[in-house]
Amino acid sequence: MADSQTPDAGARRPAVGSPTRPPEVDRVEASRRAVAARRARASLKKDVAMRVITPQELARRAFADPTSPAGTMRVTEYLTSLPAIGEGKRNRILEELQISPVKRLGGLGARQRRVLSSFLDARWPERASRSGRSRLVVLAGPTAVGKGTVAAHIHEHHPEIHLSVSATTRPPRPGEIDGQHYFFVDDAEFDRLIDSGELLEHATVHNKYRYGTPRRPIEEALAAGRTVLLEIDLQGARQVRAAEPSATLVFLLPPSWDELVQRLIGRGTEGDEERARRLRTAKSELAAQHEFDFRVVNDDVAAAAREVVELVQAPPRPSSRA
Repeated sequence: MADSQTPDAGARRPAVGSPTRPPEVDRVEASRRAVAARRARASLKKDVAMRVITPQELARRAFADPTSPAGTMRVTEYLTSLPAIGEGKRNRILEELQISPVKRLGGLGARQRRVLSSFLDARWPERASRSGRSRLVVLAGPTAVGKGTVAAHIHEHHPEIHLSVSATTRPPRPGEIDGQHYFFVDDAEFDRLIDSGELLEHATVHNKYRYGTPRRPIEEALAAGRTVLLEIDLQGARQVRAAEPSATLVFLLPPSWDELVQRLIGRGTEGDEERARRLRTAKSELAAQHEFDFRVVNDDVAAAAREVVELVQAPPRPSSRA
């Protein structure tokens, strides 16, 4: 007679360490993760192609974490996401750098990382951050990136920083106040400001309205020892750099190209044709980020504003004059 404590001979105990979920559930989860990873890599490739991030930045992310979306991207995908590189040119580059096309970006060896980085720096040089700072600081970036929101946050929390108010020929948007957000003027008055030399910089933006920075309030604030923040467009930033080479230029970036598009759509202040025009302009503006001394990502307004303030409150650049 069998012992009542003896297990049935036909019973099978589960193997130690066997998965608790059915195999089909594991396959579904693995498929979900694979789709998410592909989407993340596709988003990164778009961000590089649209110049939201530099090729070097994507490579740095891959080298830092080989298991990340950047790290698991094949080097062939990476290269063809770069501007002006097709499959033929990509293959020649891989041959010259002696990198296998089956390699993933995060799996490159030390020598391969060095030669790839050298290739990127030679073709898309990144502007080195300057050690000194000027009390004249320019905040620029593409349309809908949130320049005005970040500048307004700085103005509210750091009244010691003088925020320049621009003049513009465009009509006020809902909630905008003349003299606080902009000086709203007509074309005749804008022409007078230009002719009398009262603008530090001016430009026509999106082929439609004109914007300019009144010179006198800036000169008075600088003379009083205050830091001045200009929130302007790319054309204006270039004019300020030409007129005042010591100015510190900060470029505000979106977290991603898709986020920039959603912000522009969500703003709801432009029609379809105007949005398309602004996005074309944004693409060319993003390509100019290397002209700036610093880049700040506007993923969170308060964090971006804090980073800009840390830059403008750093000790000013020592004068080169004796």
